[in-house]
Amino acid sequence: MHYICRFIRVSMINIIPAIDVIDGKCVRLTKGDYNQKKEYSAKPLDMALRYQDIGVRRLHLVDSCPKNLRVLEEIATRTSLDIEWGGGIKCDEALRDAFNAGANHLIVGSVAVANPQLFARWLDDFGGDRLVLGADVEGILNDRKYGFIAGALEETLQEGNVDTTRRTR
Repeated sequence: MHYICRFIRVSMINIIPAIDVIDGKCVRLTKGDYNQKKEYSAKPLDMALRYQDIGVRRLHLVDSCPKNLRVLEEIATRTSLDIEWGGGIKCDEALRDAFNAGANHLIVGSVAVANPQLFARWLDDFGGDRLVLGADVEGILNDRKYGFIAGALEETLQEGNVDTTRRTR
């Protein structure tokens, strides 16, 4: 551990821990599958405070169905963490609500694929320094490029200039 900490300080690597939130609880989903959910006993604020206490400056906070804005607001007001927030941001209202609740940066992914004009407008309106393009990438299979959107629930296939999307669950 000492070697890793020394390496991080010397190399200026930023480690951004993630907290996934469902129903106000810390969880971990396997490939976006709600049936493969593991709940943790720690509350999101407690985890954020622990991260802050060990020197973390930025937090990746994911709300799988954007209704936990109170969690975002609590962490934003009770810590000094730079928060990037994501999950289900597909419209102007959700974007404004997350910024108003305390997010410094917003993670968007699905909207960039499903509605690139809206994503381009958000970039113009808010700037690339406030928006993070989230992309779950699976890899290349049989010379086809695969990725995932919608919290790993929709698979995208890119062949040449054609993008297709299909629901995986």
